[in-house]
Amino acid sequence: MEDWTQTLGAGPLLGIAAVAVALILFLVIKVRLHAFLVLVVVSLLTALATGIPAGMIVDTLLDGFGGTLGSVALLIGLGAILGRLVESSGGAKVVAEKMVSIFGEKRAAFALGVTSLILGFPIFFDAGLIVMLPIIFAVARRIGGKNLLLYGFSGAAAFSVMHIFVPPHPGPVAATEFFGASLGLVLLVGIVIAFPLWYLTGYLWAKFVNSKYPMIVPDLFGRTDEDQPKNPPKFGTVVAILLLPLVLILFNTGLNALTTAGTVDGDATWVQWLSLIGTAPVALLISALVAILVLGKFRGETGSALDKLVDGTFGPVASVILITGAGGMFGGVLRTSGIGDALSDSLSDLGLPVILAAYVIAVVLRVAQGSATVALVTAAGLMAPAVMSGDFTSMQVACITLAAAAGSVFASHVNDSGFWLVGKLMNMDVKTTLKTWTVQQTLLSLVGFGLVYAIYGISSAVGV
Repeated sequence: MEDWTQTLGAGPLLGIAAVAVALILFLVIKVRLHAFLVLVVVSLLTALATGIPAGMIVDTLLDGFGGTLGSVALLIGLGAILGRLVESSGGAKVVAEKMVSIFGEKRAAFALGVTSLILGFPIFFDAGLIVMLPIIFAVARRIGGKNLLLYGFSGAAAFSVMHIFVPPHPGPVAATEFFGASLGLVLLVGIVIAFPLWYLTGYLWAKFVNSKYPMIVPDLFGRTDEDQPKNPPKFGTVVAILLLPLVLILFNTGLNALTTAGTVDGDATWVQWLSLIGTAPVALLISALVAILVLGKFRGETGSALDKLVDGTFGPVASVILITGAGGMFGGVLRTSGIGDALSDSLSDLGLPVILAAYVIAVVLRVAQGSATVALVTAAGLMAPAVMSGDFTSMQVACITLAAAAGSVFASHVNDSGFWLVGKLMNMDVKTTLKTWTVQQTLLSLVGFGLVYAIYGISSAVGV
């Protein structure tokens, strides 16, 4: 079974994928069947329809589910513990009141977004969002009203921008290696476009969708109310605990970048130990343990009370974890079916300018199979020979690299585990997630490509 090859072409595979997506939307939105069950059933039907051998189907489903949960479940579980401790100790309320007093109510969402941009430099999208959500939710509640999307999307979009366009995140780093681009130039261009890109497609979009879809803040980490502790932690203490996982993760991402650049020896023992500490699950584990001590034990909480607090954290996030894993399962089935390979063969000779071809290929692959990483790596692999043989300057190659990265985020929808992660963390139904997050990611892709293409054009004009 391991040597099975797909015999269907790109057309039939795309048709099956389109029907599968439509079926998911129909069952979730119209029939109102639970998303977890829908994703599992449709994943199974899609595997059968695309001709995956019966002996491979269960393993394919489990690989997609387990591969997603392997990275997501630990991050959500540990991040939720950290968030619950910050919330229940009164720390979230302290930080919220401080931010509002410094920036004012009108500028609080903007300040949260800029903070998320800065924090998003070393930390991956999902881990950063989990760490920041307790503060985002607390500030939104402090100001009051149905303003979830204003604050939630201002933060989430910031982490998404940094994750897609700025090294040392894995997407732009992988594309940099494929195209032989200068990591320094890719980093420079990514940083230059990050703020305007977030402001246009994150902050302004958040203001728009919040006015159109006003939503109350969910009680994912508990609720800040009058029943708060009499001895809340100090503002600096809470900020230090929230910064701890970010600092630890910077060890990993920073050292990986230095290893890639040849500055440090990746085989050195101290590098490997610091990299281990800086992996997202280990960094969040250390931070959660520190939070239990500082926000719990040292403030007089007993062991049994802390145990109940931590145990009560998992109920609200269990559905998020399972649905996100099932979304990964569906995407995994599409990838195993060979849809990416079939599309790659069809798109390899488009006759488009190289920078546009890199973007279009990444867009089509992203929409078809869901994984941004697969879309980016496949597009980079296809276009690398043309880039290597072309007479491009270093700046132009950096722009082509980020054009492919921009394409890889286009239109996050039901075959993307990140779609379910954001939707469920913010307590949105599928229809609302499509109208808000899917459109935001599409705008992020289009505007991101536009900015990169403008820099490419300027570079071509001045010969840099």
